[in-house]
Amino acid sequence: MARTIGRRKCRNCHKLFQPDARNINKQEYCSEPDCRKASKACAQKRWLAKKENQDYFRNKDNVQRVQEWRKRNPGYWRRSKDALQDHLTPEKTEEQAGKSKLTQDALQDVLAVQQAILTGLIASFTGDTLQDHIVTTARNMQQLGQDILNSSTTIFYGGDYDKKTPDTPRPGT
Repeated sequence: MARTIGRRKCRNCHKLFQPDARNINKQEYCSEPDCRKASKACAQKRWLAKKENQDYFRNKDNVQRVQEWRKRNPGYWRRSKDALQDHLTPEKTEEQAGKSKLTQDALQDVLAVQQAILTGLIASFTGDTLQDHIVTTARNMQQLGQDILNSSTTIFYGGDYDKKTPDTPRPGT
């Protein structure tokens, strides 16, 4: 039988919260951002208060370890500004232009990197969360987008993607 977890008062904001079952005996702070910062500050203060940790970042061994790491990783500080940012490569429409039919890949393959965002957008536009319906809509949207990108003189409207020619007269007619 599962044990019920009692609520506890946060040491920072003093509000009651439900501690995480995996850390029930030690969790003293709730999950609010300010309380998490206070928890981190308290833990760091406790760690630095221990005698063996007071010179942890200053002793000769640590300085030598850091210097050796810097020699093995030259220029790390220059590229670290992009370390948390993955660069997305744009899709190549030239390769897809020759394909008349969309590939029958799974939803995960069709949506690739932006899967969660695009799935959410399609579901909110259509009001439907079934994967089969989302993949059909995604394929139709991809085809419409390719048709628009690959045609400079045709105007597309929604629905069946009926092609309409512009009302402006063409030269020579």
